[in-house]
Amino acid sequence: MLRNKILVINPGSTSTKVAVFENEEKVFSREITHTAEELAVFADVTEQLPYRQGMIEQELKNSGIKMEDLSAVVARCGSLNSVEGGVYRISDLLRDHAIQAVNGVRHPAMLGASLARHFADLQEIPAYIVNPPETDELCDLARMTGIKGVYRSAHLHALNLKETAIRHAELQSRKYEDCNFIVCHIGGGISVSAHRKGKMIDGNEIIGGEGPMTPTRCGSIPVKEIIELCYSGKTKEEVSALCTKSGGFVSHFGTSDAREVVRMVKEGDRMAFLVWNAMLYQIEKNIGAMASVLHGEVDGILLGGGMVFEQELVEKIEETCGYIAPVYAYPGEFEMEALAAGVLRVLSGKEQEKKYTGEPVWNREDFETPFVSNEKMKDQES
Repeated sequence: MLRNKILVINPGSTSTKVAVFENEEKVFSREITHTAEELAVFADVTEQLPYRQGMIEQELKNSGIKMEDLSAVVARCGSLNSVEGGVYRISDLLRDHAIQAVNGVRHPAMLGASLARHFADLQEIPAYIVNPPETDELCDLARMTGIKGVYRSAHLHALNLKETAIRHAELQSRKYEDCNFIVCHIGGGISVSAHRKGKMIDGNEIIGGEGPMTPTRCGSIPVKEIIELCYSGKTKEEVSALCTKSGGFVSHFGTSDAREVVRMVKEGDRMAFLVWNAMLYQIEKNIGAMASVLHGEVDGILLGGGMVFEQELVEKIEETCGYIAPVYAYPGEFEMEALAAGVLRVLSGKEQEKKYTGEPVWNREDFETPFVSNEKMKDQES
């Protein structure tokens, strides 16, 4: 088999992870940390681009990585318009949309496309992104709400969710496109998603606060309670933060460390017991919802993310949801491996790269068209 060397770049809030894979084998890995003081000098995320680029260049040079041996570069990237899942070549349009944050989300991942293109262009090799956060494959019924003009959107841990499903299918000597899975990412954020024949057709909207509570997120709350909270003297920023960083364990205990909460449970803390088990209860309830979305035809329930290292968590989900389908645990995160694997599938001819058009895969005009054919309505139901 041809040996492909792939440079992987993953810009995060406080670090930039860099790795080199030779086919499936990780031959180099570094995590470049960025202190709050270092980042404080930048007024905007985009101003960090030269800084992070220089840090990566220095790390690769110090480690003796031969750039001329690379076959491709791939980066974690976000802030795009919605796309279907897959591997996308980083065009000028994709890079520009990311750095402009066309969807309004300003996170260091928006730098990924520019960083990857920089290193790829130096060697005249292709640059890619894989299953970005904007991956949107929701079925039409999953988008509807009870308020006219308000629709659900797709924000899930798409990269890890889809890679977990792809890898599990391969372990079962099957294709992802032939299987139905419920796939959960259980970490600082929690995604519970339904995958039908290679498409992620439903799941909780993690940025909007849907789904189970998490170490940092409030999860689904009755709307009336949120309205009361909004008029209780709290600012919009304070309420919004409950959806992404100050809810869940942070709200109850002032920590996002699940290990600390588990320790409290084992020491007999009643509130910790209630919160921890309520989170598990909500995960299980969402798994049940996704089972109904798949009409009960589920080939497996797949668990990934850092909290899956807690064996009791896995055992409780098996006890509660094992009647739906077998439960499989894949603890930890493997974003770097998922990025490299996606590119390797393209380079080896197993998967076709996709083109980013800049047009969202869904727009409200499709929903607000007064009349459609019966066949179109049947398609929307599925």
